[in-house]
Amino acid sequence: MNDRLKSLADAGVSIWLDDLSRERIASGNLAGLMKSHSVVGVTTNPSIFASALSEGERYDEQVRELVADGADVDRTVFELTTTDVRDACDILRPAYDASNGVDGRVSIEVAPDLAFDTAATVKSAKALWAAVDRPNLFIKIPATTEGAPAISEVLGAGISVNVTLIFGLDRYREVMEAHLTGLEQARANGHDLSNIHSVASFFVSRVDTEIDKRLLAADADSNLLGRAGVANARLAYAAFEEFFSGERWDSLAADGAHRQRPLWASTGVKNPDYDDTMYVAQLVASDTVNTMPEKTMQAFADHGKVDGDQVTNHYDDARATMAALAEAGIDYDDVISVLEKEGVDKFVTSWNELLDTVRGQLEAVGGRS
Repeated sequence: MNDRLKSLADAGVSIWLDDLSRERIASGNLAGLMKSHSVVGVTTNPSIFASALSEGERYDEQVRELVADGADVDRTVFELTTTDVRDACDILRPAYDASNGVDGRVSIEVAPDLAFDTAATVKSAKALWAAVDRPNLFIKIPATTEGAPAISEVLGAGISVNVTLIFGLDRYREVMEAHLTGLEQARANGHDLSNIHSVASFFVSRVDTEIDKRLLAADADSNLLGRAGVANARLAYAAFEEFFSGERWDSLAADGAHRQRPLWASTGVKNPDYDDTMYVAQLVASDTVNTMPEKTMQAFADHGKVDGDQVTNHYDDARATMAALAEAGIDYDDVISVLEKEGVDKFVTSWNELLDTVRGQLEAVGGRS
């Protein structure tokens, strides 16, 4: 086992791989990363599936079977992706059992084009949950305005949720509010709260990408470059600590409820001039998840450093950074608005690429598109 990644896990950071393919599953790569790299979870998205399907031949047999059964492109995507996620859940099951359900999780996302349709999101989430049929599944739901009531309703049905595409602190508070509402609904519906888990995926590197672009355009202080993403995430953790306290939470906790853990997403650096482990090393805190592309994970395994909690003792620094950015003319609310829209748009684009990839495979074997 890699000592650097083990130290990260020992510091309270759950290491999840931001990638999945049938090749990883069938070759034993995913199981190997659990042993060698302390991996205890997997996240997926349409872009990941599109890449896996376009590059791997291991899907061909199932595609032919689906064609023979008259499946169209939507059903084929559903069957291919839920098969991979179900198999990954089985591989991760030992981590799920060892952590009493905290880790060992695999996430699958509702179709991104449903992001602004509450009812359709709930319907999709329930269909995915039923199809995969594994207790260590997470259903990914985007943190849009319409997503919030869907999050609550899905949790209220006893389904564990990974809330994705969170960029701003106000939206994050809305997500945590939706989590509590969902748990209250689940309790009212007779579900065992101890079996329901959730994470809130707070995106990091994209914040720096957008703010750095604005700083450079304004010829602002170069010392502010590459600092917004970490500062924003640290303040999110402060909000997490503050939110899960008080009578309302205590009542749920007494009935077995779990806090919704912060998950640091988008942790691969976009700027090659930055330290390739910065969004891991600078966000070490207990009760967090860091989902990493394999490139970032391997970089940390090679030269990453763990030096204790790097979040809770940096709140003042984070607030000072955000204040300095405001003084430099950065409109935080506008940045978040742009990132939220781009986030959904990018996922829809990736979803369409996934559909096109599968459509091409169906046509190659004479199936329906």
